[in-house]
Amino acid sequence: MSPVFPDGLTAADRAGRVQAAMPADGLFDGLRWRIGPRPFVLEPALVRELEGLGRVLLQFQRAASLLYRWSSEGRQPGWVSALLDQGKPAELVALQRDPAFRSELPRVIRPDLLLTDDGFVITELDSVPGGIGLTQWLNETYAGLGDPVLGGADGMRRGFEGIFGTATRVHLMVSEEAATYRPEMEWLADRLGRDRFGVVDGNFTGWAAGDAVYRFFELFDLPQVPASGPLFEAARRREVRLTPPPRPLFEEKLWLALLGNRNLTGYWREQLGDGFLRRLRPMVPRSWVLDPTPLPPHAAYPGLDLTDWRQLKLLSQRERDLVLKISGFSERAWGSRGVHLGSDLSGADWSAAVDGALRDWPDHPHVLQEYRKPRLVETTWVDPASGREVAMPGRVRLCPYYFVHGEGDAARTHLGGVLATINPADKKIIHGMGDAVLVPVVEASRDGIPGTAPGRSD
Repeated sequence: MSPVFPDGLTAADRAGRVQAAMPADGLFDGLRWRIGPRPFVLEPALVRELEGLGRVLLQFQRAASLLYRWSSEGRQPGWVSALLDQGKPAELVALQRDPAFRSELPRVIRPDLLLTDDGFVITELDSVPGGIGLTQWLNETYAGLGDPVLGGADGMRRGFEGIFGTATRVHLMVSEEAATYRPEMEWLADRLGRDRFGVVDGNFTGWAAGDAVYRFFELFDLPQVPASGPLFEAARRREVRLTPPPRPLFEEKLWLALLGNRNLTGYWREQLGDGFLRRLRPMVPRSWVLDPTPLPPHAAYPGLDLTDWRQLKLLSQRERDLVLKISGFSERAWGSRGVHLGSDLSGADWSAAVDGALRDWPDHPHVLQEYRKPRLVETTWVDPASGREVAMPGRVRLCPYYFVHGEGDAARTHLGGVLATINPADKKIIHGMGDAVLVPVVEASRDGIPGTAPGRSD
């Protein structure tokens, strides 16, 4: 028999209430997940780390933006901007260097964090993330069951609303490529109020001066978004407030490799400060950009003892605790597409992935990362057919959503909520698959029972 929670409900009761709260049109097109009867419980020390991480990541994005700008102006090594610009259309490069955009940053910062035995590991930063509506719904639903979710019941809604300042109306522009996420955006617009918020497609040009547009499409997809040209021009003239800005540098995963590049250590220390740099670097796995330019015969890639990237194919499966992924500006660069875990592939499949990455250079750079194994956690989900609570060992990815409010140096991040995606333990790459448990996060009190965890601002 399922145990009774302090509120008198069983696991089946709670899961039933979560299921009953599901919007009629769902939150994703065709995507389902397992419903957990309780949120994911996180230790207080890690909660404090999450609450402070937004400030660090905002400063990292400021530093990345400035590094790109100074590189393009000759004030920092030119190879940085050349690397970030390669494969991009000239018009897009010009846009991200335009005075109207060159200091603009994304207003939503969502890192993908793996929870390991040593703490958090950042595998990437997403500036056009899905899951905003989903996480608001999860927080709202579980808070209704009495769970003190991080961010609070309406933290995601308030955080998202705040990124648009005083804009008269807000148009959430969802492309066909991102159509899977349209239902959650429709639900979110309902929650925010249709008098101000609406969901539009990539043909929409009906904005007015003083409006804001949320760009829910990646910049590789511009040919499929007819309104993108007029939209960018209107934003350039300051007629509309656009976020995220049309700056493809923020859609590249290779920034984590640049953070660890020894040639840039002085720059990162100057811009981030020793404190932020010490907090950030241990969270970032060692990463390399797969540039096939030959090395001198006496040189090797640091930390790998390889002299040619093709030697990756000769590593044994045990030696391949490495993740190979496309950096950005591609339909393969979001979700779990374009991600290859070496230890999970046959030799032939790993060789094919390496060959493909090298062929893609220079138009589509790839990043190699060391794989840090997520911690084994225990969770449960409720089988909807039997109502039975099922134990599931798993591994978790945490996605905190930081919303940037304010302008310039006065901008601050607000933690709206945290989405926990728990995959079965035998799944090496964590994503929102059908057999994953998706729940919000609460803080454990000292006695192990979830305690109060209000949302905070940095």
